[in-house]
Formats: sequence, C-alpha cells, structure tokens
Amino acid sequence: MRSATLKWIVLIGCMVIAIMVGIQLYWLNHVYKLEQKQFRTNVIKSIRGLFEDIDISDQPSGHLQQLIATQPDPNTFIIKTDIIPSKDTLIFYITNELVDFDVMTECIVAAYDKNKQHYVYREQIVSPAMQSRYDINSLSVYPANHNYIALFFPDRNKYVLSQMNFWIVGSIILILVLSGLAISLFYFYKQKFLVEIQKDFVNNFTHEFKTPLAVMKIASEVLSQPGITKQPERMEKYTSIIKHETEHLQSQVERLLKIAVSEQQEFPLEKNAFSVKELIEQAVSKLQPLMESKSAKVDVRLKDDDVEMMADKNHLELAVVNLIENGIKYSDSPNIVIEAGKTDAESFIAVKDNGIGIDKKYYRNIFKKFYRVPTGDVHNVKGFGLGLNFVKKIVDAHNGRIVVNSIPGIGTEFKIIIPS
Repeated sequence: MRSATLKWIVLIGCMVIAIMVGIQLYWLNHVYKLEQKQFRTNVIKSIRGLFEDIDISDQPSGHLQQLIATQPDPNTFIIKTDIIPSKDTLIFYITNELVDFDVMTECIVAAYDKNKQHYVYREQIVSPAMQSRYDINSLSVYPANHNYIALFFPDRNKYVLSQMNFWIVGSIILILVLSGLAISLFYFYKQKFLVEIQKDFVNNFTHEFKTPLAVMKIASEVLSQPGITKQPERMEKYTSIIKHETEHLQSQVERLLKIAVSEQQEFPLEKNAFSVKELIEQAVSKLQPLMESKSAKVDVRLKDDDVEMMADKNHLELAVVNLIENGIKYSDSPNIVIEAGKTDAESFIAVKDNGIGIDKKYYRNIFKKFYRVPTGDVHNVKGFGLGLNFVKKIVDAHNGRIVVNSIPGIGTEFKIIIPS
C-alpha cells in the first residue's frame, strides 16, 4: 500500500474518531442537561409533598410548576406560602421529602415574612454525601409582597455531576482510547512513510553504486588483457574511465559521511567575512566536469562585485554546490543563473535553473532526508535524496532560511538567506 492511499485511510480514520469523540461529548452534555432537569423535577416533587404534609397555603396548586412563585437562579426556588410554619416543622418535613426524592445535597432553607421584609429564620440541611461550608447568613433576600419559603442548593452543579460519574468516567476512557487510536494511526502512517523512503533510498543507493562498479569491472578486465600495453590510447581511455567512476563513488561516500556526521552533532561553524563572488567561482569550478558533460551555462549576477558575507565559507560553498548540481542534473540544456546580494539585515545567494520544476505540494518534503520528488517512470537522475537535506541543515545552522519558488516545466529557484 503506497503512502498516498494510506494517508487517506489514516485521514478518514482520524475524522471518524473525531466524529465519535464529538458525538460522545454531545451525549455527555445531553445527559448533563437531563440530570439538571431531573434535579429540578425532584425538587418540585419534594415541594409538592411539603404542601401535602403541612398546611402552609389556603389554596395549594394542583400543578407542580405552579408551586414555584419564582426562581431567581437555577439553584434557588421561591415557594409562595400563606402561613409560615415553625422552623422545626418545616425542616423536618422538607428534609424527609428531599430524601424521598433522592435530592441528596446540601439545602439552605429560609422563611420570609412579608411584614418584616426579611427572613425570620434560616437553617442548613447538610447531606452526608456532600457537605459544604456555605454561610447561610449570606443567602440573598428577594423582597416580595407575600410570604415565601426559599430553598437554595449551593452545590447543585457538583451534585448533578456526581450523579454522572459513570458517564464521565466512561467518556474519559473512551476519548483516551480513541485519541490513542488516532495517535497510533498517525504513528503507523509515519513509520510506513519512513519505510518507503528508506526503501527508495536503498534502491537509489544500489543503482548509484551498481552501475559505476559494473563499468569499473569491465574496464579492469580490458586492462588485464595481455595485449593492452601495446594499445596506449585504449589503455588510457579505460584508465580514465576507472578514475572517473572512482572519483564519483568517492564523492558519494563523502556525501553520505557528511550526512551521518550532521545527524550526530551540530555543524561546528567558523564564521568569517568572505567574498561571495569567490565562493561562487569555487563552487562552479568544482562542477566543471559535470557542466562540460551536459553543456551547461552558468550566469553569475552580483549586485556589487565586492559583496561580502559573514558565514562559514566551506559549509556554505557545499550548499551552493548542491544547488547548482541539482540545477544541472534536472535540466536537459542547463542554464543556471546565480544571484547574490546584501541588505543591512540579510545576505542572500539565489540559484535558478531551467529544469523540470517542483510542484508546490512537494515543497514541505523536499528537504527531508532520503526524499526525492516523484518523477513517474523516469529515473534518469541519480541520487540519494540527501542533497537538499544537507543544504537545509547548513542554512539552519546559520539561523537562516531557504526559500523555494518553482514552476513545473519552467524551472526552480532556491534562495539561501543568511542573517548579516
């Protein structure tokens, strides 16, 4: 299964998990509202029972909802009464009614006298299951032109949540399991992607080394022939082939070693001021054989001939060499333009080519180790997918950045920007 297919599977799987988590949270909220409603209903039933237990109204209402004169907030119930019962009687019966209807939380009971315009008494009914230190004297007074009994439940929300312990614990476990599954899917996709990248690397590595070794083997067999010494031109030709392939293999091995070293430690930078023109000339000279083999043209454009940069010259030169080499390799008739300049805050070196270009969807991956932009069935360009990764490491070590601009079929520009 390729990464593209697996990516969609993981994405859809994570979306399904997110939807399931959303549904679970929705039902948890729904259950919370139901518990709130049930709590209110149980309190109203307790109030109805109170009206049946003691004579506190000349005309008790037949409907539960009508027993509540007003409700200033969800925690407070105001019960209109004609008669204020004695404290002990009220507390005894309201306690029994609350227990009968499973309202097992603290309740502050207060009796309001319309003539005195204040509470004539207050009392706290403490629940064994849930206790609070609420000050009963701080209970708000709601002025009215009638007598009433106030029931205040300070721990109402806490009590409702305690009734949902099973739902809350179950939801937390489910969300953790689903989150773990989502993370596992993402980790699996990442590992699958790395396996494919490493597989591609091994294939590139095999291809990169197999061909030069085969050429060297053939050349050495020719040189081992008895009459080769009598054919100096032929001997020189095959000797040159072996030398060229040996240098190619050596350069690839050095590149792999540099990448390995960069993984183990940070670049030991030695920053010095140097001429950018000189750096570019040295980078171009190192690629002269490749340029000649592909008839490449290099155009250097500097805003000022004496542009200087403060950086590690050796490492930065390697970065420029990699960018120029890519531009040559991925162009049929290479035409490379190198620009450089400097502002008060930054210095830059830009390498433009007229190659096959890079689609924007690959920008985020091109600097990853072993990654190579897919080219369909065309595999005529050798490499390990390490060059741009190495360039990025060098730029990051300088606290700089690299900007990519590319148009498929037209060309690509890599711009290295280093703080001055």
